[in-house]
Amino acid sequence: MPRYSEIPDMGLYLEQTVKYMNQALKPLNYFEVTGSMIRNYVKMGLVKNPEKKLYYRDQIAHLITITILKAVIPLDHIQRFFISQQKIYTDQIAYDYFCMEMENILHARFGLTDDVKDIGTTNSIQKEMLRSAITAVSHLVYVNECLKRIEE
Repeated sequence: MPRYSEIPDMGLYLEQTVKYMNQALKPLNYFEVTGSMIRNYVKMGLVKNPEKKLYYRDQIAHLITITILKAVIPLDHIQRFFISQQKIYTDQIAYDYFCMEMENILHARFGLTDDVKDIGTTNSIQKEMLRSAITAVSHLVYVNECLKRIEE
């Protein structure tokens, strides 16, 4: 998954944002986003309105996070989680932690590492909630991969 600093910040139109996100999410082989989904997230207030029809780094990072977490958490809970998280962490710190934790847990789930490592320097309920959600997501991704292998 791209780190915060790797996400384009020159502004992408909706279809460019969709293409970028689907390319970034492709290795997980489970998630896909559409323009309609993004527009709905904006209408719901999960993501800030585009500026002159352009989406920037903060918005794209939120969209990637939403696309993954919505598989296991209702959208209204994700919104509450973002509000709580923003009281403690910047968008960059929160998103980069999300990426590191996602990779950490997926590597353990797929047997690439022996166990899930403790990541980060702080302890918070937000961090624990995110880890729990990512663990649930990792099980979905794992089961999806197993089913694909069985069907081949």
